[in-house]
Amino acid sequence: MEIHKSIFFENYNVTNSDLEACLAEALSHGGDYADLYFEYRINHSIVLEEQIIKSATKGINIGAGVRVISGEKTGYAYSDDLSRDNILKAARTAALIANTSAQGGSLSIQNPLAQNRSFYPVPVFPAEFEIAEKIALLERADNAARAHDARIKQVQASYVDETKHVLVVTSDGRCVWDIQPMVRLNVMCLAEEGGKRQSGYQGGGGRRALDVFTGELDPSALARESARQAILQLQAIDAPAGSMEVVLGPGWPGILLHEAIGHGLEADFNRKRTSAFAGLVGQKVGSELCTVVDDGTIPFRRGSLNIDDEGNPTHQT
Repeated sequence: MEIHKSIFFENYNVTNSDLEACLAEALSHGGDYADLYFEYRINHSIVLEEQIIKSATKGINIGAGVRVISGEKTGYAYSDDLSRDNILKAARTAALIANTSAQGGSLSIQNPLAQNRSFYPVPVFPAEFEIAEKIALLERADNAARAHDARIKQVQASYVDETKHVLVVTSDGRCVWDIQPMVRLNVMCLAEEGGKRQSGYQGGGGRRALDVFTGELDPSALARESARQAILQLQAIDAPAGSMEVVLGPGWPGILLHEAIGHGLEADFNRKRTSAFAGLVGQKVGSELCTVVDDGTIPFRRGSLNIDDEGNPTHQT
């Protein structure tokens, strides 16, 4: 990828000299490390309920943040104006917050602005599709849910997409950019029978364009599954209560693992030795019955990224 393909260089007149000047300003009072993070994000949201479009919104967010690290201190400042003067001001503010006092020197970006891999090669980004195409997906879902069973009384179908452009530049010479798409369609059904009301929910998406909504993620398939859940729950009984063994399968239950131990695994807590896992790198800390994989490289999945917010390539852990 060439440097001119980044939206920040093409549309906002950001130059290599601007980036170098801002990094130099960020470290003008010393400091161990500094980075710049630029983001341009466009998103759409559409909700269909009672067979009419209840809302349709579009949002655009843009800005740049400057981070300076000096020993144990971190300074951060940002601007939603990408002019050179405003980013320089943010860089000076971040440097003062970090409370550095030594004098820094000039910097140059050594590495080329490039991204040599893509886990979501999308030819047309979600933001570029016409709204009529997105509404048609919701209408298909609504029709399929209502046709599934006469006991389905209410249907809400929602669509959201996001296209995010990021640029990360660091004081150690990295300069990388990425375009990160995301799309999702959700269907919620409400069933009624004999005074009982139950709901069902199903959705799906990923780092794709609208072509993701085929096969098992076809809007009609999502709607039928949502309706099936709602109808099934009309016959549901109260779940047993009390202490019992619980087995978690792969997939979304991983969030429970994150809440239980995720923060304790973060680098800052281990570096400061405030985590229960401090000093245990390379040692077994869990049951042999449990295998945990954190993989940010699965193509088109919502948790995958070409680079993280610090410009590092993602990998499997």
